[in-house]
Amino acid sequence: MRAYRFDKPDSLDSLRARDEPVGEPQRGEVLVRVRAVSLNYRDIAVILGRYVWDAIPGLVPCSDAAGEIVAVGEGVTAFRPGDRVISIFHPRWFGGRPPKGVAMQTYGSGADGWLTEYKVVSQEAVIPLPDGISFEDGATLPCAATTAWTALSGQTPVRAGSTVLTLGTGGVSIFALQLAKAMGARVISTTSGAAKAERLRALGADEVVNYVEIPEWGRHVRKALTGGAGVDCVVEVGGPATVGESLRAVRPGGEVVLIGFLSEANPGIDYFLLKGSNAIVRSIGVGDRAALEDLVRAWSGAGLSPVIDRVFGFDEARDAFAHLQAARHVGKIVVRVGD
Repeated sequence: MRAYRFDKPDSLDSLRARDEPVGEPQRGEVLVRVRAVSLNYRDIAVILGRYVWDAIPGLVPCSDAAGEIVAVGEGVTAFRPGDRVISIFHPRWFGGRPPKGVAMQTYGSGADGWLTEYKVVSQEAVIPLPDGISFEDGATLPCAATTAWTALSGQTPVRAGSTVLTLGTGGVSIFALQLAKAMGARVISTTSGAAKAERLRALGADEVVNYVEIPEWGRHVRKALTGGAGVDCVVEVGGPATVGESLRAVRPGGEVVLIGFLSEANPGIDYFLLKGSNAIVRSIGVGDRAALEDLVRAWSGAGLSPVIDRVFGFDEARDAFAHLQAARHVGKIVVRVGD
């Protein structure tokens, strides 16, 4: 089989396909023929040294995949050959409190990921993919969609009548927009250009703010778009350069959910702004197996479809990473594996 690895831990150009043996599932394991993989920002952050945790060099990248079971090991009862499945972002976090070391055991940073033609995993590390969802669509759900679901279902879950603020047009933000609208919420989105603004409106955004034209967009959202009340939930994917405006946009008692770290600049957090916001600041790491299962049920039941910017062939994997790094995409980038 072919599997991709980065020859050097500091360059996207070092991604190479290698011939490796196909693994054999042992007790409790399944062999998955990978059919599609989706990319997340963390997949390039690991290689470029921007990830929030240490990473092991030379691993197979990518945490999100969909495929079909081709063989099962002894004692496997959850699946049989031919079943369609999707990967779980945290292979050992099934629910409740995260197990010790969960952040260092994720695919692509602590263990070999899914950018390969075949992969052996525990039967607990995958869940069924509903028949109505394609492999390409299913591959987008484990990280970005589950993160958006976790962000919207916190201590005070988003419901009809809530107001949600999303930042940009990346995978998590687009999923959060789609899910929030399905829940009956009002959604305000930020972006940097007219074309992306039109895409956001077409997906259901009630208001779109151009953060280039309005640098103090948090204050604008609060005063001009919510009548001084503030939003109920901010899906904060930008990181240190945007969290200040997010704190200005949120209502007292609302949530700023810390997810991403897209920004390079780190001006630091103003403690008095943080304290004065009277907001709940919650940091999340995607979610557990139960969250993915809940997300898939809700996604399938609502008849939603992910926004896929482009699908690359397996031989074009390096181009897919370059497209991700260019940051001109809207939604998800997918690599199709095999036919």
